[in-house]
Amino acid sequence: MLKNFIQGFATILQAIPLIQKPGIRRFIVIPLSINITLFTGAIYLLFSQFGIWLDYLMPDFPDWLSWLETLLNWILWPLFSVMIFFLVFYTFSFLMNIIASPFNSLLAEKVERHLAGQSIANDSLMPTFKAIGKALASETHKLIYLIKWSLVLLIISLIPAINLAAPFLWFVFGAWMLALNYMDYPMGNHQLFFKEIKQQAKANKPAVMGLGSGIFLLTSIPLINFIAMPVAVTAASILFVKQQEADSVA
Repeated sequence: MLKNFIQGFATILQAIPLIQKPGIRRFIVIPLSINITLFTGAIYLLFSQFGIWLDYLMPDFPDWLSWLETLLNWILWPLFSVMIFFLVFYTFSFLMNIIASPFNSLLAEKVERHLAGQSIANDSLMPTFKAIGKALASETHKLIYLIKWSLVLLIISLIPAINLAAPFLWFVFGAWMLALNYMDYPMGNHQLFFKEIKQQAKANKPAVMGLGSGIFLLTSIPLINFIAMPVAVTAASILFVKQQEADSVA
């Protein structure tokens, strides 16, 4: 299990030099530009509006109940902060995935062909824009899945004692969702949809969680997170190819 987790995590390290290769490099230009633009917008919005949103969400009490306000602030402030962060992060991620989906699918295809030893020297940068329709359907299913499990985790976060495990559970769920999100590109190129992607991910959970943990770490590092999208797509494609090869040998 640990070996598979490390193998999944290592795909991030393998992806970084791979996206710099001349045959692959030109296919990351558009996803990288989209990622930088929207990530910058998300950071700006979060920092400029965070205090306003938090003040709006926090309850307002009369002076004689100031002790209760202080007590609730200790409880609600971190919960609302996490909620705002996830709402902004996933809203912008949803937009990024819709806009960049054709280009990410194209990048995943070229990485897979490169790993198979096929030439991509004369391939066009122009993606197939029918991928936008598929991306919208896929993102909708992922959003429903995200909301369902986020509500469960939010309830857990409100239960005394049990909520001590909440930060760990949020991390695990975040890593799982990131892995599913980026595995969607190489697997979607093989006409697999979200339900099938989940099934295959569960069958290879340690490696998939390793990939998701690596992406989570990558997106958490300032400036480095600007290259997170093309690196994550490439890493997911590497893992998908490795799993395909392992399945063909088995």
